[in-house]
Amino acid sequence: MSRKSIVKRKTSEVDVSVELNIDGKGLYNIDTGIPFFDHMLEQLSKHGLFDLNIKASGDTEIDFHHTVEDVGIALGEAFNEALGDKKSIKRYGSFSVPFDETLSSSDIDLSGRPFFIFDVDLNNGKVGEFDIELTKEFFQSFTNNIKANIHINTKYGSNNHHIIESIFKSVARSLDIATQIDSRSDSIPSTKGNL
Repeated sequence: MSRKSIVKRKTSEVDVSVELNIDGKGLYNIDTGIPFFDHMLEQLSKHGLFDLNIKASGDTEIDFHHTVEDVGIALGEAFNEALGDKKSIKRYGSFSVPFDETLSSSDIDLSGRPFFIFDVDLNNGKVGEFDIELTKEFFQSFTNNIKANIHINTKYGSNNHHIIESIFKSVARSLDIATQIDSRSDSIPSTKGNL
C-alpha cells in the first residue's frame, strides 16, 4: 500500500507544492523562503520519518502569514490524502519532547473531525525573521486540513526557539505514531466504520 500524495495550492498570494511519503525515512527538501520555518518543517520530516518535499513562493515582501498558512493547508491536505480511508492505522499518537529548559507535548487523534487546542505561552516577537505567532497559525491550518484533533501543550520553557522546535518535534513523533499501520487490525479504527 502506497501512502504518498502530491498537493499543489495556488492563490493570488502563494504558490505551494507538497510531496509526501508517510512511510519514508525522514528525507526532505524544503524551501518556503522563510529559513526558520524551513528548519521547523525539516524537524517534522526528520523526526516523523516522513519524506517531504515542499516548495513555496509567496508574498513574503508583505509578511510571512500567507505563506505559512498556505503551507499548513497544503501539508494537512497531503497527509489527509495519503492516509486514504485510514484502514489499520493506530489513529492516536502522543509524545513529549524536552529541549533544554522546555518541555512540549502533543496529542493527536486522526478522527476526521478538526479540533485544535494550543496551550502554549509564547512571547511576542520573532525568531530570526519568523513571526512567533505564526506557529499557532500553521498548526491551526494544518489541523483543519488533516482533519484531526490536535492538542499542543508546552508545560514550561523560556526560549522561543526551543519552545517552537520542541512543538514541531513533538507533533512529528505523535503523527508518526498515529499514522503507523497496526498489524493486528485490518479495519478502520472506529466503531462507526469510517473516519
